[in-house]
Amino acid sequence: MAAVRVYHSLIMRIVSLTFLLVASVALAKQPQVIVSPEVMPDGKVTLRFLDTGAKDVKLQFEGEPTPLPMTRDDSGVWSLTLGPLVPEIYGYVFLADGVMLMDPNNPVIKPNLIHPQNMLEVKGLQPELWDATDVPHGVVHHHFYKSNVVGDQRDYFVYTPPGFDPKRKVKYPVLYLLHGYSDGADGWTAVGQANFIFDNLLAQNKIKPMIVVMPLGYGTPEMIKLNWDVRQHPEVTQLNLENFRKSLITEVVPQVESAYPVSAKREDRAIAGLSMGGSESLFTGLNNLDKFAYVGSFSFGGLSEDFAAEFPALDSKSTKQLKTLWIACGTSDHLIDINRKLKAWLKSKDVPFTDIETPGAHTWMVWRDNLINFTPLLFR
Repeated sequence: MAAVRVYHSLIMRIVSLTFLLVASVALAKQPQVIVSPEVMPDGKVTLRFLDTGAKDVKLQFEGEPTPLPMTRDDSGVWSLTLGPLVPEIYGYVFLADGVMLMDPNNPVIKPNLIHPQNMLEVKGLQPELWDATDVPHGVVHHHFYKSNVVGDQRDYFVYTPPGFDPKRKVKYPVLYLLHGYSDGADGWTAVGQANFIFDNLLAQNKIKPMIVVMPLGYGTPEMIKLNWDVRQHPEVTQLNLENFRKSLITEVVPQVESAYPVSAKREDRAIAGLSMGGSESLFTGLNNLDKFAYVGSFSFGGLSEDFAAEFPALDSKSTKQLKTLWIACGTSDHLIDINRKLKAWLKSKDVPFTDIETPGAHTWMVWRDNLINFTPLLFR
């Protein structure tokens, strides 16, 4: 019996040691926990990225003119602390030895047809106008259709305000809100937070209830197929403007007016957009003043500098019925030069417009602010 007890004790010690060995190996194989992004209460943000083989990692951060170098620790984690940053929503991506990589520890994605990124938000003491707050919310509807103009299947989004009445006798005014190059039709809602901006402005009685239509902004698939090389193909960008205008007016507008109680009067229609969408807003709105009374451009890019050819009928007489022409751009934006050239040309034609220049680059921080300040001017 004593021998049995000794044997049993030996077996138990072997089992225990085996268990400890297996557990220690399992723990050793546990992946390193990386917290990224880490947003501190004081507005500072630390980004971290694990890459033991990389020789150089930089952070491309929205609002920064150039990528920022990151520092590597002994475990292969690269990190950088920014700030304190002002309350905003920021996009970012890592560049590991020149290769663009997203943050695997951040599930919040900034969608894009060419270069998706991650997003993070630095909150302030009070909610911002782009935040989801405790106010009545509108609804974002998603529509699909076949475009005979462009020749593809495409989509558009429609925002209806809180308390939307589909049988309303007095029809709603409508804003056609256009995204920029490389964005999809969801750009203004997924990144711009436009639906929350409308909710909050309505709750503060700063805007009138309106329908907002956000269509896909490409008049030809070549715009995306060529990627950023499209800037070397002015014939493609011109076709994009012309086909987008035709598709919007002959396909999207009739569908919206058939499905929603929106007014068909020009004084109840507005068009505005950012970057490529700013060019499309100007090209479509100013060449169709019988259809749009309000035109807004946020950091436009994509028009040629031959403004007389882009707007052949535009003069002080033709724009008398235009209620608002709003041209905005950030002073650090690479497109500020062409924006200023257009404004100088408009002045030479005695065409009135609202001139807006604010601090900032070619970023969503500027465009969200543009939307907040432009929409209260509509339908007054």
